Amino acid sequence: MIKNLTFIASDGEELRTSVFINEELFSGNSLILVHGFKGFKDWGFGPYLADYFAKKGFLVVTFNFSHNGIGENTVEFTELEKFAENTFSREVRELNEIIDALRNNFFGFGSKGKLGLVGHSRGGAISLLTASKINDVDAAAVWASISKLDRYSKRQKEEWRKKSSFDVMNMRTKQIMKLNLCLLDDIEKNSAGSLNIENAVKNFNKPLLIVHGDQDLAVPIAEAEQLYEWSDKSKTEFYKLFGTGHTFGIVHPFAGTNHKFEKLLEKTTDFFTSSFN
Repeated sequence: MIKNLTFIASDGEELRTSVFINEELFSGNSLILVHGFKGFKDWGFGPYLADYFAKKGFLVVTFNFSHNGIGENTVEFTELEKFAENTFSREVRELNEIIDALRNNFFGFGSKGKLGLVGHSRGGAISLLTASKINDVDAAAVWASISKLDRYSKRQKEEWRKKSSFDVMNMRTKQIMKLNLCLLDDIEKNSAGSLNIENAVKNFNKPLLIVHGDQDLAVPIAEAEQLYEWSDKSKTEFYKLFGTGHTFGIVHPFAGTNHKFEKLLEKTTDFFTSSFN
């Protein structure tokens, strides 16, 4: 069963969500999938992996951050003004609210069992920052995750402040996507505190799976190695996938799975199954 719901965040913004569940196989445990930068819940592998995990017995929630640039058209970037106003702190708050909504049975079924997060790319960092501070998450898997939010050079920041915005090219759609100063301000104000990924990983006192492709050109595997270095090795597993990149060979629109991606799904399923027992 797939159910689409709109969750209203504390500031009135809409978060579009999809819930996947196989009621006959449901174990009582849930997963929330957290997309990354220029990502969205219906990108490429999103619906496929949600259905995969549902068939493994999980209730699965996918959602779009309110300012990810996706609006009523669920597969095109039509809200570029919102995209420009997004911040990391907003995404942490919204993920917290999605977790609270699940625990309060907004999505049905998944309020009492174990809960895991699966974060891709920037979504991995948002998952770690969120889960390290709350007790409602029991384990997390981060795929191709970044290890730092400040990814901009001094010169880029100077130009950003001079122009009051920073342009990012979406190579798939060829859209110019602006980032306003609020994102840079968020980084500089909170990088030592609420947005410190190193502290989040060091305080992450629960099972953690770090997965990275050795051919990732968007986020070098050195960032996964950094996350693992910070982690509690007794609770963390670092799984390298060889011969694959940032999206593990999956494209948008979805053109089918592959052997490497299936290995990733099997590994992640085994991780959550063992962590929740």
